[in-house]
Amino acid sequence: MANDNGSGNGLERYMTREEFEKIKQFGKGKETPFLVVSLSKVAQKYDELKKNFPYGKIYFAIKACPIDEVISLLHARGSCFDVASPNEIDKVLRLGVPPEKISFGNTIKKERDIAYAYQKGVRLFATDAPSDVEKLARQAPGSKVFMRIMCEGGNADWPLSKKFGAHPDLIYKIAQRVQEAGLIPYGVSFHVGSQQRDIGQWDNAIAQTKYLFESLRKDKGITLRMINLGGGLPASYIQPTQPLTTYAKEITRFLREDFGDNMPEILIEPGRSIMAEAGVIVTEIVMVSKKSTSANISWVYFDAGKFNGLIETMNESIKYPIFVDGPKSKETKEVILAGPSCDSMDTLYETYKYKLPKDIKEGDRAYVLSTGAYTASYCSVFFNGFSPMKFYVMD
Repeated sequence: MANDNGSGNGLERYMTREEFEKIKQFGKGKETPFLVVSLSKVAQKYDELKKNFPYGKIYFAIKACPIDEVISLLHARGSCFDVASPNEIDKVLRLGVPPEKISFGNTIKKERDIAYAYQKGVRLFATDAPSDVEKLARQAPGSKVFMRIMCEGGNADWPLSKKFGAHPDLIYKIAQRVQEAGLIPYGVSFHVGSQQRDIGQWDNAIAQTKYLFESLRKDKGITLRMINLGGGLPASYIQPTQPLTTYAKEITRFLREDFGDNMPEILIEPGRSIMAEAGVIVTEIVMVSKKSTSANISWVYFDAGKFNGLIETMNESIKYPIFVDGPKSKETKEVILAGPSCDSMDTLYETYKYKLPKDIKEGDRAYVLSTGAYTASYCSVFFNGFSPMKFYVMD
């Protein structure tokens, strides 16, 4: 196994040699591309999160990795779950999760989906729009509702701004309507952007939350009881971030500074931070080519691309560590990485140049690390006839 992914860091930054060899052995004989998820790593990441946020209730974001074994493991360890659709509700209920441990965190909901969730026992819903409140009032009477404020998501690798949440002034009015409609104005949520590098983004969002808590209580007699910190906690990709302990220490300080001893109930909705480092995509090099006889850069085509697992390479947002098995050369060359489909959008990294061994060849296997989150769940259904990526779990 040899390569230099351009980060100046080797395999040991992401996993031990023993862990890597275990994945290689597990994958022998299996047709690529496929995702391998380590359940022991999932458990480790969940336990680290609980240790660093002992006061928080963890609501795992199903969308990050909707694999049954992962959900069952987290349920056994005490996790609650954030869902976005009836199918996700059915999945967690089928696996034994009680409805009181489910949050319908999607602000964009059909009225019949609200009714379905309520009929199944879900009583915790997110909102960010007046029309959604009216649907909740009709279909989920008496439920707890938390209102999502808009965050810009600056410095996040995968921002979630504009589409979700609303300005605090509108949320102020929505909270009033929630109470008038017979629902329970329960709290405020936000999401500072996925893979957020700027810890100060939580400080800004918590300060806005404090404003809403205080103004609603003082002006309208509405007492909010919960803050949902959303996701955003980072995983280990090529570009380094602060460790989880630093994030936890600073976020806790922000909460203490604004709320003192009157800390509300705290919810966290992790996905990436639990799952990313627990997964490895194993892919095969289909072709190595140049676009002209004088070209200096080779194109390297994997059998996994944007449409079967690696959508977060869009705009080169998430830069995964990549290691190639087979080459012997320690010399490297810059390459452009692309997927297998007949779509020019299926180019993974062109601006950011990865360095792979000079003697890479077709048929070599590449291991794309930190791919446990937002890969299996993002696969297309037979685009170009390519099957959705298979996945396996191991201890």
